[in-house]
Amino acid sequence: MMKISNWAALNLLAILLLPLMGCDHPSTATDTDPKSMANVLGQTANGASDNAFSPVVLGYTFEFPRDHLAHNGFRQEWWYLTANLTTAGGEQLGAQWTQFRAALKPPQLSPQSQSTWASEQLYLAHSALTSSNTHLAHEKWSRHHREFAEVKLEPYQIRLDNWQWQSETNALFPATLTVENPDFSYQLKLNSQAPLQYQGTDGYSVKSHDGQVASYYYSQPFIEITGEINRNGKAERVTGQGWLDREWSSQFLTKTQQGWDWFALRLNDGSTLMLFQLRDQSQTESAKNIPISAFYSARRMFADGTGRNINSTDSPNDIQMTPLKWQHTVNGDYPVSWQVKIPSENIDLTITPLNPSSAMPLSTPYWEGPVQLSGSHAGTGYMELTGY
Repeated sequence: MMKISNWAALNLLAILLLPLMGCDHPSTATDTDPKSMANVLGQTANGASDNAFSPVVLGYTFEFPRDHLAHNGFRQEWWYLTANLTTAGGEQLGAQWTQFRAALKPPQLSPQSQSTWASEQLYLAHSALTSSNTHLAHEKWSRHHREFAEVKLEPYQIRLDNWQWQSETNALFPATLTVENPDFSYQLKLNSQAPLQYQGTDGYSVKSHDGQVASYYYSQPFIEITGEINRNGKAERVTGQGWLDREWSSQFLTKTQQGWDWFALRLNDGSTLMLFQLRDQSQTESAKNIPISAFYSARRMFADGTGRNINSTDSPNDIQMTPLKWQHTVNGDYPVSWQVKIPSENIDLTITPLNPSSAMPLSTPYWEGPVQLSGSHAGTGYMELTGY
């Protein structure tokens, strides 16, 4: 799912790279310094209006493998995998890999160029590996180019430098995810037989009370994983479960929305739960609480492809989220433990982090890491917190 701070990072990087878009050499970088993104949040690099990009409309028909690829007419897009892993020795871990795309200009406004390096598409990728006492994170970014960053078929591949999702065919699965960094790496075998899940109304995911902001959003929350991780030269076998989110849009937030709390939860009854809330600026700045006026949305999902939606519009009181504990990190303070109640689903969960210090100290700050569940259901999952 789109992360508010990550989109801001893409915009800042776009500003930095804009003079290079038509040159004859690639522009790539890794592990940029942390920066404040407030001044670029919600703006494109060249100031293009949201209306110049492709709109998100109700009733879109998804087609595959087409919609596994990039949608360059839309302003932003992401491929987002999180995984809860266990080593052969029983240690709990979390792995994250994300590839983002941002359009610097709408296709109809992009100048024609003969250079093979010219591109109006910018890619940013994040990876992380989390244990109970360590949290390692890196990022890479590049313009779109077949030698550096692309999403393609024959077979299906998502790649930025030496981080890549490589499928065996044009389908998502089976696939191998490979991430290599100086202090950690992983190679994970991914497989799923479950149908895709379409968030919101058949993949049309509303992001505001007035319904004016939405995205196209589908998920695969039932991924089986085997593979190997390497930490500081030590290789270990792992098994676990993964979750893939695919989302694209041209306008993602209202002018007043400041932050995002997102959960991908795997319950011990075999179901999964996607849950998020969007907070207004005044709510984020309040005294460490989340007022009831935040916009909520959730979907309870099952391996046979069925599911049930819950949102602020149809069920204004059916999602109750309360922060229980805050953690000071290198990026600031985050609410890392939560109580979540959804009475219509008989859900009453306490969500606790595997590692409370799972802040991502990258070009834009946010918190992302594995969580554990107790209460009405046991389980595991992932949490992301932005805008604090």
